[in-house]
Amino acid sequence: MEKIGRNEPCWCGSGRKYKQCHEAFDEKIKHFELQGHMVPERCMIKNPEQLAGIRESGLVNIAVLDYVAENIREGMTTEEIDRLVESKTRQLGGIPAPLGYEGYPKSVCTSVNHEVCHGIPSEAVVLKSGDIVNVDVSTIYKGYYSDSSRMFRIGRVDEEKSRLVRVAKECMEKGIAAVKPWTFLGDMSDAVNAHARENGCSIVIDMGGHGVGLEFHEDPFVSYVAPKGTEMLMVPGMVFTIEPMVNLGKPDIYLDDENGWTIYTEDGKPSAQWEVTVAVTEDGCEILAY
Repeated sequence: MEKIGRNEPCWCGSGRKYKQCHEAFDEKIKHFELQGHMVPERCMIKNPEQLAGIRESGLVNIAVLDYVAENIREGMTTEEIDRLVESKTRQLGGIPAPLGYEGYPKSVCTSVNHEVCHGIPSEAVVLKSGDIVNVDVSTIYKGYYSDSSRMFRIGRVDEEKSRLVRVAKECMEKGIAAVKPWTFLGDMSDAVNAHARENGCSIVIDMGGHGVGLEFHEDPFVSYVAPKGTEMLMVPGMVFTIEPMVNLGKPDIYLDDENGWTIYTEDGKPSAQWEVTVAVTEDGCEILAY
């Protein structure tokens, strides 16, 4: 960290003197760093103005997913879902973050059954009774980013898939409950992974969550298989996603070589995922998008 004089303005942009603002905070982080732990850089700590902007973006993201929930149905194509997301996001003054991101061609990701993530909407994919689908919405609003996803069950879904959807949501909720300042991302991931294992499911190893807010994808990478006491220290002001990908079978996955985006389970068994954006607070976390 760059050395700042105690009477100089704080690095966070508050306008207060460093000694009255983040000096004690930085000293606490330094203590963990000297013990060998991974600690966040200052650029990962959002100030109140930035948090307010991400919170506003999150409200748009929530409204878009609510709109999808009201309209998704059997017989709908995933391309229709894309059009719903595109129109509602822009109606609310936002921009769909996925559109054009590193060449991604659509405004939303729609992952059906054994698609783990990054399913590309298509007129050829028609939702049918028994399907489960993840709709992953990400929004830019007034320059701030938010990201969340929900699972939807289409028509009559069998008990096995229904249980997977429930367990995946519980895994996310276990992760949210484990977010506490001055503990580690590994503490959160261990809670997620333990719940999946207890229910006979597996967590995808090579995909995870990410920081978000000022950009679509920021540091840190958020694993959901790391052990307790490892990974980055969580401190107030950090913003990241909790989005474990839970497989009914093994955790192994593969990439669609043709489209370069969609991830599938290697064994062909279904996968489920719920996602929230959270901000670490002084006593836990605030959910900014769900």
